[in-house]
Amino acid sequence: MKRRQSLALMGACLGASTLTLAGCASAPAAPASAAPAGLLRGTGDLGVVVARATGTLAIVSTSERALLAQVTGLGDLSHASVVFSRDARYAYVFGRDGALTKVDILTQQIVARVVQAGNSIGGAISNDGTLVVAQNYTPGGIKVFDAATLTLLADVPAEYAPGQRSRVVGLADLPGRRFVYSLFDAGEIWISDFSNPAQPITTKIKNIGRQPYDALVTPNGRHYIAGLFGEDGLAMVDLWDENPKVRRILGGYGRGQEPLPVYKMPHLRGWAVAGRRAYLPAIGRHEVLVVDTDTWQEVGRIPVAGQPVFVMARPDGRQVWVNFSVPDYHRVQVIDTTTQAIVRTLEPGKAVLHMEFTPRGEAVWISARDDNRVSVIDTQSFATTATMTVDSPSGIFFTSRAARMGF
Repeated sequence: MKRRQSLALMGACLGASTLTLAGCASAPAAPASAAPAGLLRGTGDLGVVVARATGTLAIVSTSERALLAQVTGLGDLSHASVVFSRDARYAYVFGRDGALTKVDILTQQIVARVVQAGNSIGGAISNDGTLVVAQNYTPGGIKVFDAATLTLLADVPAEYAPGQRSRVVGLADLPGRRFVYSLFDAGEIWISDFSNPAQPITTKIKNIGRQPYDALVTPNGRHYIAGLFGEDGLAMVDLWDENPKVRRILGGYGRGQEPLPVYKMPHLRGWAVAGRRAYLPAIGRHEVLVVDTDTWQEVGRIPVAGQPVFVMARPDGRQVWVNFSVPDYHRVQVIDTTTQAIVRTLEPGKAVLHMEFTPRGEAVWISARDDNRVSVIDTQSFATTATMTVDSPSGIFFTSRAARMGF
């Protein structure tokens, strides 16, 4: 009987709220250092905006549509990009000056920083969150760091001929602690496996085309596609193939037309895959190409206001938003993917550099560098619901990227 009473008392204590445990002698008191509830915050609705002119990272809340804090001292952010840790607490910032900086977006401070190259244009994080990789122009190659400490674990020079190293572009993460990237000067695509960072294994795919300038991995992780600046078309690799090889797609999409001067390189990393169709910028043309993702054949073209830079899909795929290079970089156009028609032209500010959708796509955040402004626009009504002042804003990155391959 006593044993049953003891078990009943134990069950009552274990099931009780911490506010009613005073009568349970064995219940521990709440730690004195526990933070008040008002100071606790999740990271799922947070993000960062790069203030390129001042080397500053602005931390923002998509729920509050507000600027929360600014972290300074990040160096040259003129071509910065950001990836997030798996728990979406840390932002890894890749600066143009070769610096890699780890920022705690909850405590709003730098926790680690290393200058790892002379010229760097981006990076990626492994699917298990343990490795951070920087892609470098100078010296050409990639470097692998421990995500917790930023300790250097591996260095893979992009040496494609004796004494010749290529600039690296289009770096993306793959399953299994692997990374795929393109060599701009060599016309090659490399896949490096860092299952054991001390002994990386690299597969080299040669003769993929001239001057791959950017690339992406499709959302299902199957295809890696590199845009080619030196010729008409793209290079695609089926990553599920045991012996991956290159396939040329969309060759000659500009054939028969006089090419226009290219004012700013488009970014394939921001192109749109919506259902069975992909939407991508046509280099030097005032068009968005529409591609069937089963056959990888062109199925249409959509005339737009200028030379596209980013072509980005709303998370549900119903809309595709496009921004442009000079002289049309004050405009943004919206394509309805059910009709393949432009349904709205917006002018959110001078020098629109980047767009980022909230995780479920009810809003898009847009940076206007020359107006020092970030605008939040409702994607249904197209109304501007908030604005923030940020010095020369460029890239916008939300923590929802932490759960996406290739971001």
